[in-house]
This record gives sequence, structure tokens and C-alpha cells, in this order.
Amino acid sequence: MAMPFFPFLYLLFSATAHGEPGLIGVNYGRIADNLPPPDKVVHLLKQQGIDRIKVYDTDAAVLTALSNSNISIVVALPNHLLSSAAADSSFTDNWVQSKISNYYPATKINAVAVGNEVFVDPNNTTNFLIPAMKNVYSSLQKYNLHDSIKVSSPIALTALASSYPTSSGSFKPDLIEPVIKPMLDFLHQTESYLMVNAYPFFAYAANSDQISLDYALFRENSGVVDPGNGLKYFSLFEAQVDAVYAAMMALKYDDIKVVVTETGWPSIGEEKEVGASKENAASYNGNLVRRVLTGRGTPLRPEDPLDVFLFALFNENQKPGPTSERNYGLFYPNEEKVYEIPFTLADMASETPTPVNGSKAQVPPSKGDTWCVANGNAAAEKLREGLDYACGEGGADCRAIQPGSTCYNPNSLEAHASYAFNSYYQKMGRASGTCYFGGVAYVVTQPPQYGNCEFPTGY
Repeated sequence: MAMPFFPFLYLLFSATAHGEPGLIGVNYGRIADNLPPPDKVVHLLKQQGIDRIKVYDTDAAVLTALSNSNISIVVALPNHLLSSAAADSSFTDNWVQSKISNYYPATKINAVAVGNEVFVDPNNTTNFLIPAMKNVYSSLQKYNLHDSIKVSSPIALTALASSYPTSSGSFKPDLIEPVIKPMLDFLHQTESYLMVNAYPFFAYAANSDQISLDYALFRENSGVVDPGNGLKYFSLFEAQVDAVYAAMMALKYDDIKVVVTETGWPSIGEEKEVGASKENAASYNGNLVRRVLTGRGTPLRPEDPLDVFLFALFNENQKPGPTSERNYGLFYPNEEKVYEIPFTLADMASETPTPVNGSKAQVPPSKGDTWCVANGNAAAEKLREGLDYACGEGGADCRAIQPGSTCYNPNSLEAHASYAFNSYYQKMGRASGTCYFGGVAYVVTQPPQYGNCEFPTGY
């Protein structure tokens, strides 16, 4: 049965067609003097359908306000407590009892972030990290909370010595033996995950002459092929995440999941902060949410749904640093949205299919015709899955690739999948996100060449 012309419905269908959807959360930072009280914040979260947050401490007012809200929360043991937590397990016993056990399970604490970007902490707390993580975990065991509450520590991408190309991802040599390997061992043994803070904005602002803005914002682009593994990337974010996976794989840790605990884009910045704008922030965060909620993983880990925490809930007027630091918020302190983005699948289904730039034209002019084709290097199973979806539930016109029809030859999975993918893509008005199919399709700007078959550009 053919689907109606409503581009974002594709995202809803692909969430089931290509695996479980990922999860979206938001960082609730409070370095400001004008934010609403925690009870109002909880009301705002529930109103927006946001059911996962991350905080940077264990503030009693926040944990109390979240009680019985059904909102999951990642709490933090701040950097300045790491030395105490590392030195004495009685400290973490008391901390877990007063900051975790007293609130759980009414307050749905599901993880503890031990420190934050410790490797770049000017107070040089790196040596305390692993002992502190182990003591926190041991204290959770004493309260029988270790199976319900994970322990990890957010690292910045600066922990990598190399992140481009993605396949060359590696950790800084001076960190590997003292802290990276012990941390990955701990995460493996406790069945936890690696928390990573990833900001494509920083990479783009520093290299805007080399990095496409469309590539940084999840917009349609020609993609970047990794020469090391042959995978094609259509977003800088996914390339950064896979660089972390590659770095772990280089150390023989293949079974640890990456959760992106911070990512975002500023709506205001200084002149040198290239790309900081409300329009770009809406594009990055909105497209990222749509990307995560489709249920697809990264090219390197396609079966692992993305779990992401946006930064941040509010603009925080007392944060130090450049202007951008105070303007990452999704909301102003008065609770008004800085810009419109979806937070849930229901939000996506009700969206007007309008690009962030405000243009209501979904189909580009003829001089900008594009086509959707299959990645011939992708796994056959994935290509077949995408082909079946396009010709079945997706409602693509696949008559031309039936035996004896005009585009049956060449009789190859790549050629047939390309025709089906393109038929669906054109049918959906070439809307952003409709040429993906679990990461095995991409957009091209020249007509595909498969024998004498002509690929349509519109319906």
C-alpha cells in the first residue's frame, strides 16, 4: 500500500524497519541566576515529552522535584570530589547513601557520571578517576544498586590523538595505559558504557574552509568516504562517534557502547565562532533528534541505536568563556523555546515538512536534481532489507525492476536497490532523511548509470 506524501512519516516507519529507535535526553545545567525553580523545570520537561536528563551534581531540590516524575536522570560526582572519592570508600559509601539511595527509586537515577572531561581538568584530577569510579561502584553494590545504576565518566573528543579519517581513531598514547585501558576494563566488567562529549560545532568552527556546513548539520550532502574502511559518512557527528569506536577497537574493546552525553550547537556566538546562529542550532539539534529517533546506528555500528543528550536545556548566563558558552540552550530562562525542534516521534509526525531555512519547497529546482542510490559496498542483507521496505511498505514503484521489465538488467542487488531507493526518494519529494535506508543509501547529483535504465527525478 502506497504511503501518503508526508516525508517525516518515513522516519517513523524506518524506526521499526531498521531497529529500535535511539534515545534523546537533555543536559540540565544550572550555571545561571535566572532559571526557573526545579519543580517548574520538571513541568516543562514533561510538557515537552523529554523523559531523560543529565545533571552535573546531586542537588537535593532537583532530585526531589524529579521524584515520581518518570523522568530518568544521570547524576554526577563533580571533579572537585574525585580525590576524596578515590582516597576512601567510606566517602563514596556516604555519598551514595545520601545522594543516591535516599532518592532512588522514586527518582529514576540510572547512571552516575564520575567527573566530567577529567583529562582536561586544570586541577589535574586524572589520577583519581579510576579509583573513584571503582569506589562509587563498590558503594552502589553495598546498597544493591549496581545492577540498576551504571557508572561511567564523560570524556571529551580531545582524548583522541586522531579522529580523521574515522578509521584512524586512536586515544592519546599518554592516556592509554594509565587511564583509558583501566576505564574500558571497568566498563566491560560492569556492563556499562563510555560517555563521550562530541561537538561537531568546534570542528566546523576551526575548519570551516574544509568542512561542509551541510555535513556538520546533518543536511543533504555528497558524503565523505573513509579511505581506511570504505564507509561513507553523511554527518560529522557520526564520523566523530565512530572515531571513538575505532579507538576502542584498536585497543581490542569491541563490546562497549558509546553514549553521547553532550552535544549541541550555539544559537549566538562571537565573530570568530563561525557557524554559531539560531538557524544552524535549530538545524543541527533538530536533524540530530530526527536522526536518533529513526533507530539507526552509525556506519561502523549500524545495529547500535544512538543515545544522545543535547546540551543544554537553558541558556546559562553565568557560564564563563566566549559568548557561545552562554547560548547553547534549547529554552530561554522564561521557558520559551529558542527555536522549534522535535523531541519525540510524535513531534516528528506532526511537523510541517519544512527545512530549517524556512523554505517550504521540498523539491529542488531542475538544475539541482538529485538521485538516491545504494552503497554497493554495503552488506547484502542490509541492501535487501532496504529494497524490501522501499518496494513494500514504502510504496515505491518497483515495476521496472521486475523480470523482463526495462530496468531488470543489470540483474544485481545494487542496481535493483538503487532503483527502488530512488523511486522512494523521488516519491517523497527528495525530503531530508528519505535517502538513508539504514545507512546503505546516499544522494548523488548525477544521473545513476545502470545499463540503459533511466532513473526518474520526480512523480
